[in-house]
Amino acid sequence: MCGRFVVANVASELVGVLRVDVTSPDLPAPSYNVAPMATAAIVLDSAKTDPPTRRLEPARWGLVPGWAKDPKIGARAFNARAEELEDKPMFRAALIKRRAVVPATGYYEWKHEGDTKTPHFIHPADGSPLFLAGLYEWWKDPARADDDPARWVLSFTVLTRDAIGDLGSIHDRMPLFLDADFADAWLDTDTENVGDVLDAAIDAAPDVARSLDAFPVDAAVGNVRNDSPDLIRPLAS
Repeated sequence: MCGRFVVANVASELVGVLRVDVTSPDLPAPSYNVAPMATAAIVLDSAKTDPPTRRLEPARWGLVPGWAKDPKIGARAFNARAEELEDKPMFRAALIKRRAVVPATGYYEWKHEGDTKTPHFIHPADGSPLFLAGLYEWWKDPARADDDPARWVLSFTVLTRDAIGDLGSIHDRMPLFLDADFADAWLDTDTENVGDVLDAAIDAAPDVARSLDAFPVDAAVGNVRNDSPDLIRPLAS
């Protein structure tokens, strides 16, 4: 799973290679402890224009499908198993047309050893951005007026797959990583063989995983109110 991640820079600084056309002026500030239901930046291709417009937008972490009666459903949909997407009504429609890239500096995972849980910070060893595969949805709040810009809620989920190598020794799941060169195919709204694109992403993720570094960090990251660079400092031996 992926329950916390880090965006140590303004997200617009992480996505140069993704060739974003429009950047929202309302992007969240950098955070060392992004948690479910918080706001983070995502990249998506909007099919409302021809050709589609690639946008960097703030979104709530926790997918809220358009048919949901209450946005609280997103609290249990911050992750989605990549191998089960096509069988899950909550994610099936988004997989077809609303795929996203979630830019990050790195993410946290907790290693269980007996009764002890130790958080680890996992990130690209060379300091490059990490791109996580995601899905997004727009949800219309029926309690708000039609002319209220807050009536539309943009939300997302981070996809996961079986962990490999050293990451598997920390946790049995890992995010579905995207190589920057594959991001265009993942975001393409005209893709007809979505299953093939998903399978290719799952198969390619281990290549990114092998380039990642991981080390234990302080348990302070477990409290969402803690948010500072100290959270990603290696734990003293």
